[in-house]
Amino acid sequence: MNFTPFIRAIGCMLMLAMPAAMAQELAPSLSGRTLVNVDRHAHYKVVYDIHSAETAAGISKGLFYARGLIEAYRKQGVTPKQLDIHLVLHGDAAKYLLINTTYRDVVDDPFAVNLNTEVTQDLLRLGVNVEICHSTMKSNGWTADDVLPGVAIVHDGYTHLIQMENKGYAYIGGF
Repeated sequence: MNFTPFIRAIGCMLMLAMPAAMAQELAPSLSGRTLVNVDRHAHYKVVYDIHSAETAAGISKGLFYARGLIEAYRKQGVTPKQLDIHLVLHGDAAKYLLINTTYRDVVDDPFAVNLNTEVTQDLLRLGVNVEICHSTMKSNGWTADDVLPGVAIVHDGYTHLIQMENKGYAYIGGF
């Protein structure tokens, strides 16, 4: 009787059950160097400053990279529950948090669809705090009804970013 497939299956199951730290020890090095990972038991606090209308993959560059950050942590054994992420959208980026009817008016296209809606809802489901600047809303004539469901409204982006940094959140800007 050939036990090779059975032994391979057991080996695969053991590798899947192996803690990430042990798996990392068994992983090949990178040109003789060790791959350094984050502490998979820690909790992480970050605030994104998203103010640009730049896009990546058809959506807000800031939302795109924030979603990528969650995936990067996941690959290192950190769950979304260990992440406390705030995305503060203001300035030109705030339009990405609008419902379709308002978004169409802003981009002056009666057939436009806000492609950021799906990633925003995905981020909210993962526990991310998605926030829009009320000052930006006021200056554009938007109301709370114009904003996607689940998005929080903060007084203004800058003072909120400062508050979050004072609370120990890592600042990620440039979006």
